[in-house]
Amino acid sequence: MGQPTAAVYGLAGPDLTQDEASFFRAANPWGFILFARNIVDPEQVSRLTASLRDSVGRDAPILVDQEGGRVQRLGPPYWRAWPPVREVGEDGSDEMSVLTQLRDRYAQIALELISVGIDVNCVPVLDVPQPNAHPIIGNRALGSTASEIAIRGREAIAGLLDHGVLPVIKHIPGHGRALHDSHEDLPRVPAGLTELRGTDFPPFLSLRDAPLGMTAHIVYEAIDPENCATQSADVVSLIRSELGFDGLLMTDDLSMKALSGGMVERTERSLKAGCDVVLHCNGDMSEMTEIAGTASLLTGEALERAERADALRLSKRASSGFGHSGDILELGAAHG
Repeated sequence: MGQPTAAVYGLAGPDLTQDEASFFRAANPWGFILFARNIVDPEQVSRLTASLRDSVGRDAPILVDQEGGRVQRLGPPYWRAWPPVREVGEDGSDEMSVLTQLRDRYAQIALELISVGIDVNCVPVLDVPQPNAHPIIGNRALGSTASEIAIRGREAIAGLLDHGVLPVIKHIPGHGRALHDSHEDLPRVPAGLTELRGTDFPPFLSLRDAPLGMTAHIVYEAIDPENCATQSADVVSLIRSELGFDGLLMTDDLSMKALSGGMVERTERSLKAGCDVVLHCNGDMSEMTEIAGTASLLTGEALERAERADALRLSKRASSGFGHSGDILELGAAHG
């Protein structure tokens, strides 16, 4: 199919339509992302992930947000209802026990995902929550301090990788101060660089070796007062240099209301700023068509990062016992 394009797309429902299959075949996105609207039962999800990969003629990554709590796309009766991650350890457990629980939690989540063909989970949330901030992060946070979140984030990553699922650290360089939900409005953070370096940046710096990361649709006035992180060359440069992140950098969802302009403009600005891949989640065909006409092929350093992530994804999946998408389909059908 040639080089993939710098995009990850969602789809409208639980089954891949003929129009969607034709579009994906032509657009050849790097990967796909699933939401609750795409989920029925294990057999159906296994068929869907197989058909998505078939549409692009390769073993493409398939993403999901399976944090637990408010952000959980696969749920009962076929998948476990996970409590908010912030509740881990609230029973008075010591920190070593909390770390063990976190690693086990994300190992179990990885097993649930990999068995139906999903091999990228958009966790951990490394945002450091601040008093009076919007509750969009809230109990999605791994802890209350930067050091606690960094250490716990490492265990969440290890649990996923142990069972063949890649992590995505988010939301770089930090969503914990936002006073608005970026799904609805564009947050602005007035904190100075000294404050950001002391509190918000450390978890991302500590976990800079993660294979995948996701930007925040937030304006950091001390770095770039005009553009949100996703569309700011200055912020992306800081992510690459000061934070040392050299994994594949994807945008948060382009359809969120924090961004302005049409999908062409949103795509162009994000890629020009230095994001490697744009993420579009709502499955709207007209919007995806606009993005597909704008998103470039993965080349240069972006392609190298994508290839590194893919190599790690396939090797971890193989070591977990799910070397081929056919293996996943067979197990998923058995679970159905």
